Amino acid sequence: MNIPKNELELRLQLVDLFKIQKFSVLATLERTRPYVNLVAFAETEDLSAIFFATTRATRKYFNISAQSGVAMLVDNRSNEIADLRHATAVTIMGTASELNGPDREFAEQIYLAKHPHMREFLASPTTALMKLEVETFYIVTHFQNVTIFTVK
Repeated sequence: MNIPKNELELRLQLVDLFKIQKFSVLATLERTRPYVNLVAFAETEDLSAIFFATTRATRKYFNISAQSGVAMLVDNRSNEIADLRHATAVTIMGTASELNGPDREFAEQIYLAKHPHMREFLASPTTALMKLEVETFYIVTHFQNVTIFTVK
């Protein structure tokens, strides 16, 4: 696979960020307003999908069931003034849905490799394992430098 250097650099930047960050902010749509939650996430090696778990009785699950378009924010801020120059924030846009069967089993392996402490929660019959099918990454560095990376 012949990936242009800039795309390869973007992928490596995302892989490095996702390796150190375990949590993200998930935004769903509740009627006409955004609704956000903190979720533990894990990503596929090719960055085409992000997995997160939620109880089916949650507002986020209901929102996704009604409107599958979501956004997720992953960043490396430290709450210092230097973040304006040095922090990276990535907004991930895509479509979310619940996984079942072999797809869930595959995703569980990836998710539990990053979050082994979530095994009991994930095993609960009330827990849904969700897949965010990535469409676009918006990568913001140095406060205002935005790079758009579309997953093929």
